[in-house]
Amino acid sequence: MLAAIDAGSNTLRLLIGKVIAGKVVPELYLRRICRLAGDFTDEEGLSAAARERTLIAFKELAEVCQDLAVEQVRAVGTAAFRQAVNGEDFAREIRAATQIPLEVISGECEAARMTEGVLSALDPLPSQALIIDIGGGSTEFVLCLDQKVVWSRSLPLGVVRLTEDYPTPQLRHQVIEGALSELVAELLKVCNTSKVDFTALALVGTAGTVTTLAALDLQMADYDWRRVNNYSLSLLRLQYWQSKLTPLSPVEREALPGMEEGRGDLIVAGLEITLCLMQQMNSECLVVSDFGILEGLLLSMGSGDL
Repeated sequence: MLAAIDAGSNTLRLLIGKVIAGKVVPELYLRRICRLAGDFTDEEGLSAAARERTLIAFKELAEVCQDLAVEQVRAVGTAAFRQAVNGEDFAREIRAATQIPLEVISGECEAARMTEGVLSALDPLPSQALIIDIGGGSTEFVLCLDQKVVWSRSLPLGVVRLTEDYPTPQLRHQVIEGALSELVAELLKVCNTSKVDFTALALVGTAGTVTTLAALDLQMADYDWRRVNNYSLSLLRLQYWQSKLTPLSPVEREALPGMEEGRGDLIVAGLEITLCLMQQMNSECLVVSDFGILEGLLLSMGSGDL
């Protein structure tokens, strides 16, 4: 049995499973919303309260791995750890307290592992795609051609930091639109150079924002990753959810079937990123993958590629 842990800026996630014939077979999935990037500052980095929440959750996941006699664990810290002045110190604290071999990985490594996981879930497999991974501290963009990463970028458009630093849709829109217009202009140049048809790119979304939107659209009281994988969200449906969710309070949002507890105040910022990108790319639909970096980590262990 293998275990992968993703210590993100909002959520700490554990996937225990096997890799059989190059495919991930999930056995157990747990997530804890720790909001590691909450109250983040450039000067102090990760706040004491956020570190405490995350360390408690890490200890819980370590006990689960021990109880289930997991043979190998790969744990990674992403944007929040990379961006924080105390990120490496906190990673060492986690390793000492839990014996989990937490590694702070680069944006390039994160993109590669995430891409492997996402593509393993898609059917049919697009020949060319832009994958978007909206996190708490950053959003990753990966251009794939025939399952190879051609180009990737990470932007500091994380839903936690956007929600905390820009409390109104108007303020967030200025930041999101400016960042994405530059990204799309760069993407167009890359597509021209790489002989990729920009207008034919499949847009694929992964991570909590888009999987929650899929669950909302499916009115899924009990989350089922099988139904979420390959689900298609149209631009019109996403615009509907923006109009429905924006006026509601976080508590009211979390009362809706499919909404994950602890995401009520963050979902709107994630939706704004998604819609802005789709509009700038003239994309009419977003394909959802529940699989992502966790599955990519399991695949890397199963293939011996660490």
